Amino acid sequence: MASVKVLAVAGSAVILCLNAAGAADLIVPPPPPPPPVEFSGWYLRGDIGFTNQQVDNVRFDFSPKPQPTAVDVISKEFETGGIFGIGIGYQFNNWLRADLTGEYRTATALHVFEVNTFGGFRFPEHNRMIKSEWVALANVYADLGTWWCVTPFVGFGLGMANVRLDGFTDFVIGSTNFNGEPFVNANNHAGANDEWNLAWAVHAGLAYKVTPGFTVELAYRYLHLGDGKTGSPITGYFGTYEGSHYELNDIYSHDLKFGVRWMLTPAPAYAPPPVLIRKG
Repeated sequence: MASVKVLAVAGSAVILCLNAAGAADLIVPPPPPPPPVEFSGWYLRGDIGFTNQQVDNVRFDFSPKPQPTAVDVISKEFETGGIFGIGIGYQFNNWLRADLTGEYRTATALHVFEVNTFGGFRFPEHNRMIKSEWVALANVYADLGTWWCVTPFVGFGLGMANVRLDGFTDFVIGSTNFNGEPFVNANNHAGANDEWNLAWAVHAGLAYKVTPGFTVELAYRYLHLGDGKTGSPITGYFGTYEGSHYELNDIYSHDLKFGVRWMLTPAPAYAPPPVLIRKG
């Protein structure tokens, strides 16, 4: 008889617990976290920047006249120029993207100081010309991970560059005219010329994702532009033929660029958080 009472009391306790649980709010267990979102789609880009250009070799081609017996290049320096570019690209996933870009590199002056030696006579000269380019590149980038919305990246580009040289002038330093007066005009000059070259680039920089669809970049780029030369012929002060052309060999640039990217494809939406379900 005592055991029957114990079972009755235990059964009553279980029923009371079930009723209390049914009256309470039940929280549905949250679903497992979604897999990492792969952002992909088309984007537009724009870039501005500054150039730090250099050239390996310069040469005054006197053909068919005799070449100088010696040429000493004292200095060759470009002025700083600007970069204005646009492009369209595709983000394949969180780490790989590619784009096609076109840019105009503003006209900059090149100053060359050299000494030409002809038969024991030395002629110090100041050569000046204006250079500008149009550049088209196909680029591929690897994004190296993201920390606090900042993504370092590296890349490589290959394409074409149109190098234009114009306004070549050649002053012989310290030279005078027949009256013993210093020359106020160039001793030699040449017209404009365009050269199409293979161009290639190496990129490295940091990208900051302002919003899921808008990113800004700060990047360094090494850009090799190929060769350039002036128009032909080079004409002397009195209209005489003085040479074939003036040429630049292996033009390259260390560029600093600021860029922006706009995604054309909306970013995927995340699943909503779990909701409370009230029972009873």
